[in-house]
Formats: sequence, C-alpha cells, structure tokens
Amino acid sequence: MTGPGDSPPFTIFNGQAKSPVLLVADHASPHIPVSFNQLGLDDWVLDRHVTWDIGSNKLAHYLAVELDARAVLAGFSRLIVDPNRHPASRTSIPEVSDGITIPGNAGLSEQQKAGRLQSFFTPYHDTIAEVLNQFSRNGVVPAVISVHTFSPVFDREERPWHIGIMWDKDPRIPVPLINGLRKLDNVCVGDNEPYSGRHPHDFTIDHHAEASGLPHVGIEVRQDLVREEEGARKWAGVLSEQLGPILSDSRLYRYWSDAGESLKK
Repeated sequence: MTGPGDSPPFTIFNGQAKSPVLLVADHASPHIPVSFNQLGLDDWVLDRHVTWDIGSNKLAHYLAVELDARAVLAGFSRLIVDPNRHPASRTSIPEVSDGITIPGNAGLSEQQKAGRLQSFFTPYHDTIAEVLNQFSRNGVVPAVISVHTFSPVFDREERPWHIGIMWDKDPRIPVPLINGLRKLDNVCVGDNEPYSGRHPHDFTIDHHAEASGLPHVGIEVRQDLVREEEGARKWAGVLSEQLGPILSDSRLYRYWSDAGESLKK
C-alpha cells in the first residue's frame, strides 16, 4: 500500500537514548500514501486536526531529547487507520470524522481493512512492543508516555487548557505531574480534560502499558502552542522540568497491580 516517496509506517527517534522511558506519538503524521489519492479529500483537510495531531511530532522530538528517551512515532494519518483505536472499533477507519466525510474510507471490504492494518497499524504497534521487550530483556520496567495535541476550539467551544493529563488507575506519574504543573503561573492543566485516559478509545496506552502494569501517562498539549518549533521546544521544556523528578525516582520502575500496589520486579 506504500510506494516510492511514501513515509514508513513508523520512525524511531533518539534510538540510542539511555533513560528507561519510551515516548509514543500515535498521530504524529498527516501522511497519506500517494496510492490513496488523499482519500478523496480536499487539500484544506490535510492540515486539520482531523488528519493528525498538529505539532505532536515536534513536541515528541524535543521531549525525547530533554528526557534522553526513545520515541516511536506513527508515520501515517489517523484517517488511514487510527493507531489509537482498537482494530475492531468502528472508529478505527472512520467514514466520517469531526463532521467531515472521508470518501476513501466508504464501503471498504474486510480485505481492504485488513490490508491497512497489516501495512500501517501492525508495524507501528509491533515496533512499540519490540522496544518494550528490549527493556524487559535487560531487566528494566520502563515508563511509557503518550504524546498528543488537541485543537483549541471544538464544536464551537474554546478549550482553556494548555496541557491535559490522561490517566486511569495508576497515579504514579500523572498525579505528581498534574500537581507540579498546577503550581506554574499562567498554565491551565486538565485532569482527564479535554480527553480522558478512562475512555476505551485510548488503545495504545491501554494495550502496551496499562494492561501489563507499566508506569504510564498520556499528555495532551494544545496544538496552537506547539505548531511551530519555538513553541514545541518551550512546552517540551515545561513538561520535562516537571517530569524529571518523577522519572528519576527508581521506585517508579515497578509493575502496578489493579489493586494499586507496587509489585516486585
């Protein structure tokens, strides 16, 4: 499904990093392979939030450098297949997204859907799994940080948050991160706002981290803040300053049970 000049389905950034932390960016690219004919979409759609998380690639890169962490970034638009949705979900390959009809996703056969999963979704998630397995083989319980951005206005309502922290059962990273960010002047922080880590659509963290008890957090930054290089660098610095003390605590790197207890490695 990809051809010459198309982006690979994933990239690994900062692959020689030393920290026991993995960043993942599910929606880091607007790329639609040439053979898909833009899914029948007009040009103006391609740089909208419906196509990708604007600025998340830059934010993930700068944050990976700040934290000395590896990052795995998806190399395809979520409109091809959404890597943060369960493959069986009706929203995995949307026919309509944010009110925009996606002509190239209409009436796909099961074989066509399976082809997209095989070409895009599976290589991305297999790479995340392999990096996590590398940590495990070295006796390391890694932390997983998911990087996203959100639109400043949705359904005609302005979103006041600068940063949203997504989490469910494991508070080890998100709670001190929220508390630290809320101490900063002029920074509005959402606790599971504008998106929630308790929503079943949060596939990547649920599948790779929460299910196995790895310490984890989802981070959303408002896209107008990180669209440009300067802003992405600034907010990566804000986040790394708060994450640094949390991630430097060796007690973090243990499995977490559903009962909320740290288990022995």
